[in-house]
Amino acid sequence: MAKKGFWSEFRDFITKGNLVEIAVAFIMGAAFGAVVKSFINDVIMPVVGYLIGGVDFSNLFAVLTGESYPSAQVAREAGAAAIYYGAFINTFITFLIVAFVMFLLIKAVMRMRKPKEVPAPATKECPYCKMKIPISATRCPYCTAELPAEG
Repeated sequence: MAKKGFWSEFRDFITKGNLVEIAVAFIMGAAFGAVVKSFINDVIMPVVGYLIGGVDFSNLFAVLTGESYPSAQVAREAGAAAIYYGAFINTFITFLIVAFVMFLLIKAVMRMRKPKEVPAPATKECPYCKMKIPISATRCPYCTAELPAEG
């Protein structure tokens, strides 16, 4: 059998249906991530911040050098050595929501999949010689024993 060339292998890989499905899943995942990020940053966190005293989580940071900056954005632009823990909190909550939604999605998909039907056995074991014989056999072809009626 002749070896395929690099370009023909590449063409075969590109034209496979799985690659298209993966690309669509990747694009949908990126769009879903953007929607969840916006939902967290623009809907959930402002409500949570309001409920715990008007805190803007995206603006929570600690400067390591002791300097003072009016906002996290100004500190970032100045290149300050700082820990932006508010942004981390937003990202962590986004991760938790995405993980929970993916859990629910996988659970729903697994529930919708039909379990594979196990085919009825085609053979049985002779109770005397322990050889596999057809399920409908009344006499064992190996030891010639008459088999008891099943019922």
